[in-house]
Amino acid sequence: MPWFEGVPDATFFSALTATAIGVCTLLLVYLFTGRLMLPGIQAVVTKLSPERIGSLAPMLTKLNRRFAGMLCCVLFLATFDSIYPVGEFAAEVFKIIGQTLLVIHIGFIISSIVSIAGGIYNQLEFAREVPIQGLIQVVKLMTFMVCAILIVSIVLEKSPTYILSGFGAIAAVTLLVFKDTILGFVASIQIAANRLVTYGDWIQVENYGADGEVIDLGLNTVKVRNWDNTITTIPTYMLVAGSFKNWRGMQESGGRRIKRSLNIDMNSIRLADDEFTRTLGQAIVLKDYIKLSSLPEPVSNLGLFRRYAEGYLKQHSKINSSLTLMVRELQPLNHGLPIEFYCFSEDKRWISYEHLQAEIMDHLLAVLPLFDLRPYQSVTGQFSPATTMSSSVKPTIKVANTAGQDPQK
Repeated sequence: MPWFEGVPDATFFSALTATAIGVCTLLLVYLFTGRLMLPGIQAVVTKLSPERIGSLAPMLTKLNRRFAGMLCCVLFLATFDSIYPVGEFAAEVFKIIGQTLLVIHIGFIISSIVSIAGGIYNQLEFAREVPIQGLIQVVKLMTFMVCAILIVSIVLEKSPTYILSGFGAIAAVTLLVFKDTILGFVASIQIAANRLVTYGDWIQVENYGADGEVIDLGLNTVKVRNWDNTITTIPTYMLVAGSFKNWRGMQESGGRRIKRSLNIDMNSIRLADDEFTRTLGQAIVLKDYIKLSSLPEPVSNLGLFRRYAEGYLKQHSKINSSLTLMVRELQPLNHGLPIEFYCFSEDKRWISYEHLQAEIMDHLLAVLPLFDLRPYQSVTGQFSPATTMSSSVKPTIKVANTAGQDPQK
């Protein structure tokens, strides 16, 4: 006021100048803390641990801005009565706005701290086995609910307990609105405690058409990137309420199962005599895969093939022979006798696994003729040129029917 004693409208210019000084001070405090002081502290901390703290730089930058905003709100409320000359009603309005912004900034600061703590936890070795993304989302949700209650109490100038007492009347509506969130929270605890699923697991959920890798474990949803690069979203509680297949056990085990079958034409199965066994021994290295001393008497050509296939699998360099390995016959069907090959591949990668299956089936199909066996194959309607009849040659069928002879003959 002494600066503008001789100026007309001294009160107006005095108030305007004081307000400008207060606003400029807030801007300077925000720029100093948000652009200089806090980023300097962040740079020093990042140098101490560049790998762990460096990956959290976007979260720390966001925390710096929110912390600077909170300091400005505190400074605004602390100096409001002595700097900003406004009326009583305007003062109440500005104080309510300042208190509301302060509560909002505090809520966002807590959210940033929780996110940073989650980021640090995810860098630990056992974080993949026990994901806490659902718990982090629950803490954030509860933080913002408390902030909302405080904001309502500030606007209404009522105690927070008064606001909480009113929630009893709408408890049913609250439970209905947050039903999926509550179920997801309980499911997240069970998933983390029992280690049912974690990031990177290959899961199959047939009811939702999900077959791929888990990329996100949230409070309400689980995102699965399918092998065709589509993304399927599954409610988190369905992983606990329903059933799903997790291939983590296969990935952590000693091999991936190969279970393929080959249908044999049952008309080609016969007993093998000494001459057949001797001829077979000349065609292939029979003694390397079959123990001749252990053959039953008599033995069929299918029995020799089963023993050959089992010996071939046991000596294969890419098969884990320490796990279950067998070649067995299944129930005969109208499309042949299935011979099943059951073993485990040491290489669990998809492409290598499929190539190994193809190599095994190619080899076993190729040696079938050596055992005088035929694979069963349905007639397709196509005939080879050797068996087709020339269109220029028309066969003549003569039927003789003499008197006194049986017409059927």
